[in-house]
Amino acid sequence: MPATEFKMPPKRIANRLMNALRGGVVPRDGAEYIAVGRSEELEAILRDVEVIEDGGATFRFIEGPFGSGKSFLFSIIRSHVTKKGFVVMDADLSPERKLIGTHNEGIATYRELVKNMCTAARPLGGALPLILDKWINEILFSLKSQGLDEEAIDAAVSQEIYHKCSSLRDLVHGFEFASLMEKYYIAYRDGDDGLKDKIMKWLRAEYQNKREAKSELGVSVIITDKDWYDYIKLIAAFVKMAGYAGTFVIMDEMINLYKISNKTSRQNNYEKLLSMYNDTLQGKATYLGLIMGATPQSIEDTRRGVFSYEALRSRLESGRLATTDMKDLLSPIIRIRKLNNEELFVLLERLAQLHSELFATNRTFKTEEIQYFLGCELGRVGAEDRLTPREVIRDFIELMNLLLQNPDKSVKAIMSGNGFVFSETQIEDIDSKLIGESEDEFSSFSL
Repeated sequence: MPATEFKMPPKRIANRLMNALRGGVVPRDGAEYIAVGRSEELEAILRDVEVIEDGGATFRFIEGPFGSGKSFLFSIIRSHVTKKGFVVMDADLSPERKLIGTHNEGIATYRELVKNMCTAARPLGGALPLILDKWINEILFSLKSQGLDEEAIDAAVSQEIYHKCSSLRDLVHGFEFASLMEKYYIAYRDGDDGLKDKIMKWLRAEYQNKREAKSELGVSVIITDKDWYDYIKLIAAFVKMAGYAGTFVIMDEMINLYKISNKTSRQNNYEKLLSMYNDTLQGKATYLGLIMGATPQSIEDTRRGVFSYEALRSRLESGRLATTDMKDLLSPIIRIRKLNNEELFVLLERLAQLHSELFATNRTFKTEEIQYFLGCELGRVGAEDRLTPREVIRDFIELMNLLLQNPDKSVKAIMSGNGFVFSETQIEDIDSKLIGESEDEFSSFSL
């Protein structure tokens, strides 16, 4: 098979990408350089882009087993939508970060979302101050282009901000949010970094009580565990007002809701999830896309999963018409399919090119060598059910690193000495699992 076209990422991104994949995680940027086999899922999400740009809201679950590529897909989505002018907020749920809890677990999730807020200009997170300053600068530029003098501009800016923020006042807690946006301009104009820091502290939900917020900012509300999602909707509306296309919120690791041992607490989280789901589909949220990452068990288990909450199950459960061959990618749940052997081959080929460029080696992987490695991986006992792209990538990077440090070794020598165990049926069928066939030494896969 001929080499596929490959665009080498900048070295700093290539380093992050290789180090992250070697550690079994996905970096915040760069995944698109080696992406293969996710065009259907990505196309489904990109349909949501149009809905959100028109002022709507969407809600999707991305379902797949551990290591199947959910985080990889999220990284690609993040890259695609930020390039289209969207803001992305993302967080992994955990025992300390849930949708709601008795120890501010919901607030912890909100803080993580705000911390990881990113744009095309700030892909690694921390974009909220940049968004606020960009908004004010665009207002100032627009008014200065009208030929107003400095005194007139100051009054005009205040009036323009009041006018723009008036739409926010119709939302829950919108009045307080709008008043803080007006205060942020004053702090920006006067160079008052202390006031800006206090406003950012409020937006990050770091005030412990209302009294403190009232004393420092003159607002009588703070972001709490029960209403943090209302502020996500406010931020989405503000982001649109600031000139962006909309906001995507990505929350992965829903398995941590499934793992909540207390049934009441678990059901409370599912009730919060239902509220968020209803908000998006009933028009109570605008310019907002929500994406949740989950394993099949965390959704479909009727004892502890999302489907244990009847109101959610009745909304999310698939009908009887969709099949494995005909998936409904417009449904709320997008089930990630397994990469086929050809797609795995192309992925490994791109990783080989990336590794060679990154370490400036003269060694290039032959097609037959990648086929041999892939044959060993696919032929392992239990690979059909348990082998994931994460494991294949990890093993291949390790193989490339070993070859780099031991140039006298061959792919076959390294693979043959690592105890791969094949089942009898897999030994007989292994050639059919590969892309093409070769007549040289790599055609034989019995170890």
